[in-house]
Amino acid sequence: MPELPDITLYLDALGERIVGRRLERITLVNPFLLRTASPPLASAAGRRVERLRRIGKRIAIGLEGQLWLVLHLMIAGRLHWYPSGHKVSARAALARFEFDSGTLTLTEAGSKRRAALHVLAGDAGLERIDPGGLEVLGADPGAFTARLMLENHTLKRALTDPRLFAGIGNAYSDEILHRARLSPLALTHKLQVGEIARLYQAVRATLEEWTARLRETGGGTFPEGVTAFRPGMAVHGRFGQPCPVCGTPVQRIRYADNETNYCPRCQTEGRVLADRALSRLLKDDWPKTVDELERLQPRPAPTAGGQRK
Repeated sequence: MPELPDITLYLDALGERIVGRRLERITLVNPFLLRTASPPLASAAGRRVERLRRIGKRIAIGLEGQLWLVLHLMIAGRLHWYPSGHKVSARAALARFEFDSGTLTLTEAGSKRRAALHVLAGDAGLERIDPGGLEVLGADPGAFTARLMLENHTLKRALTDPRLFAGIGNAYSDEILHRARLSPLALTHKLQVGEIARLYQAVRATLEEWTARLRETGGGTFPEGVTAFRPGMAVHGRFGQPCPVCGTPVQRIRYADNETNYCPRCQTEGRVLADRALSRLLKDDWPKTVDELERLQPRPAPTAGGQRK
């Protein structure tokens, strides 16, 4: 799912291309994309774009007359831009938004249709779909701590709960927790003052650094190839690969369609967290520490000269 750094890049690119431009027509290819019918979608045609906003992981396009188009890309939704005069790709699109400067399309990989489009009237309409998560980049340590302590959850769940924190999902929460040297299963109400301070700094540094990095590598082009798995990430999507800090193989906890990646030496004091599926399978053979895990690793075969490869 595109998270704060990715959504920020989309907004940067859209700001250059559609703010001040007229939305001429919208073609809704898949009717299930539209989640609200009042005001009607047709009422957006002919209006100029006045502003853009990010609401958590949503992209809000503000039109004349206080009308908002809000896109929620969910896991597999992606945006694509075609300047005026360029042929629009034949790839399957859920919707096409034709401006006087070009065409914006929304696609979604896979068969599940989770992406959403809302048509809303006024700021009151935006407030109704805002989960209310705290924008950490604009919050001081006190506000961050207060929000973190609202409920007693694991850190992984707290960071990715859109009602608590805005714009953070599965990928960057892994990176944040690795930077903060905290277990994804640590409970918020058991954190020490110093641990909360580390977490606050890690959230800000991770989101700011990745936003800057993506802006630099994007070079001002429209973001394509948006993914949760980025070269240079410390742990997310790097199961079995060495932690860039200590070299310990990155471990994971798998659940539903997601997984949590972490370094057991940097984050969990050498403990390997139970993965529900694998721990049920292995039972007593499940390694509980890094040392046990390393003993289970196959040794390299000896070469002809007696040396191991």
